[in-house]
Amino acid sequence: MANHPPLAAVLLLHGGREAGTGPPPFGPLNLPAVRMRPFRQAVTKATLPAGVLVRSVRYTCRGWNGPREDPLHDAVRALDALRHEAGDVPVVLVGHSMGGRAALRAAGHPLVRAVVGLAPWCPPEDPVEQLGDRDVVLLHGSHDRVTSPRSSRALVGRARGAGARTCLVTVEGGDHAMLRRAPLWHELTAALVTGLLGRNALPDAVSAALRLPPDADSAQGAFGMDALPRPYAVARTEARS
Repeated sequence: MANHPPLAAVLLLHGGREAGTGPPPFGPLNLPAVRMRPFRQAVTKATLPAGVLVRSVRYTCRGWNGPREDPLHDAVRALDALRHEAGDVPVVLVGHSMGGRAALRAAGHPLVRAVVGLAPWCPPEDPVEQLGDRDVVLLHGSHDRVTSPRSSRALVGRARGAGARTCLVTVEGGDHAMLRRAPLWHELTAALVTGLLGRNALPDAVSAALRLPPDADSAQGAFGMDALPRPYAVARTEARS
């Protein structure tokens, strides 16, 4: 059977630290990377029949490191490598915590169609212009004590004003490590990725949020995960070219 070129790609970015110039730990000692494994498995399972590449970013350092922004540069290099491997395919970035910040910052890369941020780190001073004409869906646990759900809400409002299509889903009882209600985190993330790539229908509430006008209030397009009926994506559509 002939190998067909990939139609799209997903790039996963795990979390890290605010500062740390040493390399990330190897293997199971790298807990932020371990946390992303079930997300990779869920996304791979959901996208495998559709010819979608799933890759993960490898960081040179374990921290953001202020103006160095090391994970951002790692993300851009990974996107350039994807382009070399697969051509100009649409890419969805899926990032947790520090990886969410890197994904949002790298979204201006020409391959990027959408960002799914999992408990993302969203400093108020970070730019949002690079998110224009992108889909941005953030998931944040209500009990997160590491990154701020309020900052995620503010980010979707600022990004919408900059021309992004945005949505915020609150995971009631969810924590930063995404261990509480873990299967729901995994299932919804996979549904969002396939929906944003046009392989399945997005949940109605998410689609409605992404259609809001740029001047919509930040509270609009924000709702709880429990407001979404399961299964999150049930209607398969024709794959986009």
